[in-house]
Amino acid sequence: MLYQGVLRKMQTEMGSPIQYFLVFENDFLNMNQLLNKELTIDFIKFQCLNCGRERPIYRQGFCKSCFYESASAGDWIMKPELSTAHLGKEDRDLEYEKKVQLQPHIVYLANSSNVKVGVTRKTQVPTRWIDQGAHEAIEIVEVPNRYLAGITEVALKAHVSDKTSWQKMLTNRIEDVDLKAWRDKLQSSIPEGASEYFLGENSETHMDFPVLQFPEKVKSLNLDKTPSYTGVLKGIKGQYLIFEDSTVFNIRGNEGYFVGIGIS
Repeated sequence: MLYQGVLRKMQTEMGSPIQYFLVFENDFLNMNQLLNKELTIDFIKFQCLNCGRERPIYRQGFCKSCFYESASAGDWIMKPELSTAHLGKEDRDLEYEKKVQLQPHIVYLANSSNVKVGVTRKTQVPTRWIDQGAHEAIEIVEVPNRYLAGITEVALKAHVSDKTSWQKMLTNRIEDVDLKAWRDKLQSSIPEGASEYFLGENSETHMDFPVLQFPEKVKSLNLDKTPSYTGVLKGIKGQYLIFEDSTVFNIRGNEGYFVGIGIS
């Protein structure tokens, strides 16, 4: 069977294990059902997620012009401390920025390759943790806007990482840690304005990923260099497909690539 469409990050459903869905314009695939099957991925063309034109993808699924012009690719996306909608100040599109920034946000600790701090909209819990391949996570604060979440993350980065080693996450060389203890340890470092929103009674959330075989050492599939690849799917973690030959393919990292996927 052959499916075609532009890649967007896989949609997920919390479960044991987590369910993954690759959604195209007119079809979708339950990726869990493809474990142990041979897949062929063929790059066909680019398709910008914003303008829809066939232009080379620059970042985040956008062509270069859309990346620098679209409201959904502003610097505050990656650096929430730069959010200004709470001040009524526009970056690229104030109405869009109000819609996204002026809603409850969570600052959390997650353990994917190590303990890290991160920010997400409340509506994206636990999706954000799943996308990062975290096997455990816990909320620290729930604040009313993105700016407060951003300055909290900046303050906590002085004490805990904000990065994930994707290679370590995919090889599953990880250790369980006491995230409650980490949360309580970091409470005193939460900045003024956000400290009143501390969450001190919640428990850890655990994620179970559909992986039959973890690679010993990963090699990343780059469609620009290898436009056609065939391998047996052995697992899904984060937004990565894991294949029998230790090749891994980052779906989110290839958003905006129009591909064909053959199943045999």
